[in-house]
Amino acid sequence: MAIDTASSTTAPGTVPAPAPTAPEQLSRRAKLVLLVLCAAQFMVALDFSVLNVALPVLGKDLGMSQSGLQWAVTAFALPSGGFLLLFGRIADLFGRRKLFLTGLAVFGAASVLATLAWNPEVFLAGRALQGLGAAVIVPTGMSLLTTTFPEGPQRNRALGISGTLMSLGFTVGMVLGGVLTDTLGWRSTMGLLGIVSAAVLVLAPRLLTESRNPVRPRLDVPGAVTVTGGLLALIYALSTAAQKGFGHADVIGTLVAGIALLAAFVAVETKAEAPLVSLPMLKRRTVAWGNVGGLITFSMMSTVIFVLTLYLQEVLNLSSFETGLVFGVQGVMSAVAGALASKVIGRFGARRVLVVSLLGQGLFIAGLLTIGTQSGALLATLFVSVSSMFHLGAIISYGLTVTSGVPDEEQGLATGLVTTTQQVGLTIGIPLLGVLATTQGDLFTGVRTVLVLDAAILVVAAGLVAVGLGRRKTQ
Repeated sequence: MAIDTASSTTAPGTVPAPAPTAPEQLSRRAKLVLLVLCAAQFMVALDFSVLNVALPVLGKDLGMSQSGLQWAVTAFALPSGGFLLLFGRIADLFGRRKLFLTGLAVFGAASVLATLAWNPEVFLAGRALQGLGAAVIVPTGMSLLTTTFPEGPQRNRALGISGTLMSLGFTVGMVLGGVLTDTLGWRSTMGLLGIVSAAVLVLAPRLLTESRNPVRPRLDVPGAVTVTGGLLALIYALSTAAQKGFGHADVIGTLVAGIALLAAFVAVETKAEAPLVSLPMLKRRTVAWGNVGGLITFSMMSTVIFVLTLYLQEVLNLSSFETGLVFGVQGVMSAVAGALASKVIGRFGARRVLVVSLLGQGLFIAGLLTIGTQSGALLATLFVSVSSMFHLGAIISYGLTVTSGVPDEEQGLATGLVTTTQQVGLTIGIPLLGVLATTQGDLFTGVRTVLVLDAAILVVAAGLVAVGLGRRKTQ
């Protein structure tokens, strides 16, 4: 847990000595702690993409229909997004290290179950349990990181490395999934996750110290039920809308139920003695507008990757491997951005970097409109790679914006909000915009329509976040 600098009394009329600050360089133990926490985040990010290219092979092997395959993704997304806030708060109250280790164990066991699955039901159960483990790992890992590394250069650097590895996890998963499926079969993609989780679970108990809120109020059960139910319903509706359309009865029903439950959650929190979400925290401009920036950057980038995958393979007729190379370059550029991010944020501030990153991401996505129907792979590689650098800048800066100034005892809640925003953003982009690419008649026209909307939303969001955060010190 980050140690506050000790205060000292001084005689009247004397100038107090400046408080000691944490050195920018990390100790050997701090580097190992960071390695463990980042490995866990990388593993969860990898899980989002490593299975995608294996789905057709997996479906044939287990006898899953095309409509059933989308549940391989939805079964993970539902619990991983729906339970984040709940587990972030439980970790604040009962111990972040304890919950983190539990999440790793659940995720690892679920990966083994998915690897050995002998029918679709067992496989989907494994995926759902993976999502549940991820819902524990992500907020507890992030809160352990922010309470271990104090605000300033150390936290900037730690979050920069974490954000870089998270971005690389998505990219590496796309490339590695294809290689593993072609050489060892689809089960190896799930087996890899089990191996990584086991390695982290062995190292973590030796390095991590317990961290919790010293005051343990009662858990807000009504708040937990309404927010978890609302998020589950909302994620289900948006995840299935891409397959069934927004006019389908169960999509409409769950969407309405999700909105109603989230509205009920807000009402419950205004009266709760120990609310799951502190409404005064949500009123902080840094928390509110920082999460808006995070929601936009994740949803818009996931949409671009989706439509570019269609463009590269269906319009330019590139192979899966060649498409993977395009996104591999994106991963390299993200790594470069991650190496520079902490220094840039340290110089200009997280809020300013967030606004510039959203604007830069939007402008370079607009540059993708120069691609054509006969060629455009190099242009797509260039523009998506540079836009991904701004995307990573937005990821790191929005996390710092939201968590800066939040007391250690509420870091689990703050990081739960950050990671919930991330998961919801990854879920809503494709149903809201990505489906336009496949419903315009001509795929290339649909791709261009999505890119125009994507870029416009990012540019407008940059302006709104700039105004929302303001130039004055936010409270």
